[in-house]
Amino acid sequence: MFRLIICLLFSGWAYANDTLAPENVPETQSFEEFLDDIRHQALDQGISKVTLDQALSALTPNPKVLKFDRTQAEFSQNFWHYLGSRVSEYRLNNGAEKLNIHQRVLQNNYQKYGVPPHIIIAFWGLETNYGTYTGNLSLVRSLATLSHDLRRREFFTQQLLALLKLIDEGKIPADAKGSWAGAMGNVQFMPTNVATYGIDADQDGEIGLWDNTQDIFASAANFLQKIGWHRGERWGREVSIPQNFDYQLATLKNKKTVNEWQALGVRTAQGQDLPSSTLNASLILPMGYNGPAFLAYRNFRAILRWNHSILYALSVGHLSDRLAGTSQLYAKPITEPSLSRADVMLIQTQLNKLGFDTGEPDGISGPKTRNATRQYQRANSLPIDGYVGYQLLQQIK
Repeated sequence: MFRLIICLLFSGWAYANDTLAPENVPETQSFEEFLDDIRHQALDQGISKVTLDQALSALTPNPKVLKFDRTQAEFSQNFWHYLGSRVSEYRLNNGAEKLNIHQRVLQNNYQKYGVPPHIIIAFWGLETNYGTYTGNLSLVRSLATLSHDLRRREFFTQQLLALLKLIDEGKIPADAKGSWAGAMGNVQFMPTNVATYGIDADQDGEIGLWDNTQDIFASAANFLQKIGWHRGERWGREVSIPQNFDYQLATLKNKKTVNEWQALGVRTAQGQDLPSSTLNASLILPMGYNGPAFLAYRNFRAILRWNHSILYALSVGHLSDRLAGTSQLYAKPITEPSLSRADVMLIQTQLNKLGFDTGEPDGISGPKTRNATRQYQRANSLPIDGYVGYQLLQQIK
């Protein structure tokens, strides 16, 4: 789901003005009628009849795709569970091997785009386990199914039309397979991202995101550069914070220079002074005041533009650091149960009853829920870290 969120927020909106708005479509429209509308829009965009006949003829909706779209994960993993499952020995060992095998291509990309090899390999590892699973569902069928569905029709219609154009231009094969949501290839690009950021590095006429490492790495590096990666800068670092720290400062919205964080008592994870720097950073406490702490620089925000999940971005950063030769985190893991969606809904409901507005309870710990948590913590003389976790659940109960 995070892949869909980030594509919605940050994708290049190719063909945005030509898509069919949901309010202009009758709710009773059949799948065949919908495909006729798509065909007309595609023809208006110059997509050939041959491509449309090949892609849309005898197409049927895929009920599995709608089921995937409606299903939310039952449990929300905390930082240590999430990191442990993603920065695994498998990913470390295989990532080191991939770095060695593809060093020449990765270094060439680094010179051109400014994104280090270990960052690209970390994304590759987290997205598809270095290409071991890129999805096995028809992209055309999946996106047509989601486009016909009213829930997010406008967004997925953009993606379907972008895919059909890529097929028509010969950049993507007509029978390409990917995720249920339409993400494709080794780095799981949505069609509008392929159209906007995909690179045909070997100039063979295709954007080979499945089996062409030149295209895969160049496309990933180009995307990161375009969404804000800065050459020569790190993504962030693990740090330590003093006791009785003002935990309210630990938000992505709050930016201070490294020197200012130093003055507030923030140190390296080993307890040493931070390097003198005027680079802006935000302090992140992914498990609250009892957990690890990180200073996140502007390249961390570029990672967030790829996938708008703090845990994902921290995992990319840490995996890339490990691949570059750094050690494990200094913070000691905390054993804490994960929260179910029902647990988070209970927290939201109780906070609302107590006068701390979380909005409509939905079981998702977003900014409004974290802000309400901070208000509750302040009112009850608790550490104000905004962490929605097991301890908060027990306090609320």
